[in-house]
Amino acid sequence: MKTDLLKKLIKEAVREAIQEEIKDILLEAVRSPKTVVNENATPISYTTKTPTISPDIKRNLRSMIGGEFDATITANSSHAQPAYTPPPVSTTGEGSSLPGGEVSLDQIMGLMTK
Repeated sequence: MKTDLLKKLIKEAVREAIQEEIKDILLEAVRSPKTVVNENATPISYTTKTPTISPDIKRNLRSMIGGEFDATITANSSHAQPAYTPPPVSTTGEGSSLPGGEVSLDQIMGLMTK
């Protein structure tokens, strides 16, 4: 039997099987008893109230982080970490060492997105 004829027979058999299953599923869905769902939605009102932190909680927070804290966070490029410089690789063969160099985080991110 040729492969084209075999493929055609398999496709037709699969198509018929899927159509029968879909037919059974649809008939079962139509014949099954329906339950009525009633929703009672009650609106929730929100108030915009600034939360207050008790002095005890503030004291506990300060003790956990080790001192005073400031709620404002500032960051700029001066806070960025310097480029990663890998340590030299020790090899056993002469002339088989890798060249030294720097790898910036931009280069690493460029590799990850490709």
